[in-house]
Amino acid sequence: MVRHLVARLRFRPATARLLAPALLLALALPAPALAQERTPEDYMAAIRAPQDSPGPNDLGALTLEELMERFGVPGVSIAVIHDYGIHWARGYGVADVETGAPVDTATLFQAASISKPVAAMAVLRAVQDGVFGLDDDVDGILTSWTLDRGEFAGAGPVTPRMLTSHTSGLGDGFGFPGYNPAAPLPTALQILEGHEHSNVGVVFMERPPMSLMEYSGGGVTVMQQALSDARGRPFAEIMQEQVLDPIGMEHSTFQQPLSAERDRNAARAHSREGEAMGPKWHVYPELAAAGLWTTPSDLARFAIEVQRSARGESNRVLSRTTVQEMLTPVGVGDYAVGFSIAKRGQGWYFSHGGSNFGFQAMLMAHKAKGYGLAIMTNGAQGGPLIGEVSRRIQMAYGWDSMAEPAPRGYRPPAPRTEIQLPAETLQDYVGVYELAPGATIDITLEGGQLFGQPAGQERLPIFPEAPDRFFLRVVDAQVVFTRGPDGEVTELVLTQGGTQQTARRIR
Repeated sequence: MVRHLVARLRFRPATARLLAPALLLALALPAPALAQERTPEDYMAAIRAPQDSPGPNDLGALTLEELMERFGVPGVSIAVIHDYGIHWARGYGVADVETGAPVDTATLFQAASISKPVAAMAVLRAVQDGVFGLDDDVDGILTSWTLDRGEFAGAGPVTPRMLTSHTSGLGDGFGFPGYNPAAPLPTALQILEGHEHSNVGVVFMERPPMSLMEYSGGGVTVMQQALSDARGRPFAEIMQEQVLDPIGMEHSTFQQPLSAERDRNAARAHSREGEAMGPKWHVYPELAAAGLWTTPSDLARFAIEVQRSARGESNRVLSRTTVQEMLTPVGVGDYAVGFSIAKRGQGWYFSHGGSNFGFQAMLMAHKAKGYGLAIMTNGAQGGPLIGEVSRRIQMAYGWDSMAEPAPRGYRPPAPRTEIQLPAETLQDYVGVYELAPGATIDITLEGGQLFGQPAGQERLPIFPEAPDRFFLRVVDAQVVFTRGPDGEVTELVLTQGGTQQTARRIR
């Protein structure tokens, strides 16, 4: 029984390929076509250029630079993960409209809420080290502060698992606006205590633990204080030693405010119109929730470490068993410890977005396959741009997030009967047919047998079942030739797996 696979690969223009045992018939693939044959520069050019597929709001019709102008985003930095490594990384635009400094791959951006899964890895490292348990009551971990549970005091423990998955029952009703660097800055403990320097409300119990998922940066700040208490060290130092340094995130820090040395290559926050907004950036003492400065390449290294740890190929921070807590939803809501987990198309992905004063970012990677992306912007309206760039990357690399469900059931190919055609009829079909620019199929005749050969691929015999209709034996595919008014053959139509593609004869 011959089995076949149809894989949709998208790389301007639309593409498809057919696989069969020991044979490859790659149709409609512009050169260079297959992922292993394209260079990083090919991918960068494809993602930067207008797309064949318009996508949401027709954003695909714009170049990357036009997208940046449309949404008032001065700079964007991108890193793409492929085969468990960074395939390419590049910056576009300017890091600061006041200086005109260009974005490069070492330019620091605020990760905003992507800080949360990075912090969660340090929480799990403490669990792995036996400092506390993932399901211990946080009041047994905290030494500097006690959680006021109000009317829910008897509703059960609030645990690190709950605090890092937003299922603790804690509400805060705010987000974190950050602080002008010139303003008095509260500590994390002062934020929890409702100190006068804090610009947010106090954390409070809104419902029983594990009843619902409600996103709570305040709950993550409780976990920040608990980890610092348990380790007896400042949170930023814990993160540097336990996570950032082991993974090799050399351009990352939880230091707030950012040091003058690091600030020299840090992006400025910009408004929705792409303008400077006063201070270059805001300060976030809520380090675990919003305080990471980093680059897309360093975020990619973090995601790769999660992916490889899950495969048992790396344990720089977490073991294969422990890292599963970051990839397995806790049972309420769609969060695991740190990451949001979601099915996209035919794949499962772990991800987190981020939004701070003048910064937007996204990190997403596949749970079981070695691909992903990190995109960071220095504009308050970076979200739509990130969404479109992410879509382009997924299409260009053929991620399973773009795949349709497999058809149910096996349907054997319809029986085909070969007929004999005179050589002069077969000769009519000989020529070169173009599916797309750079994607051609040569039809040749040799020894009374017609062959089809995509450019750069092995040729395969095709067999007539009618004067103008042919079939392949290695896959369930058919080729029909059509003629113009003058009787000359003008095109062929390939049908396979319910999909038709037309190629015009060019010679």
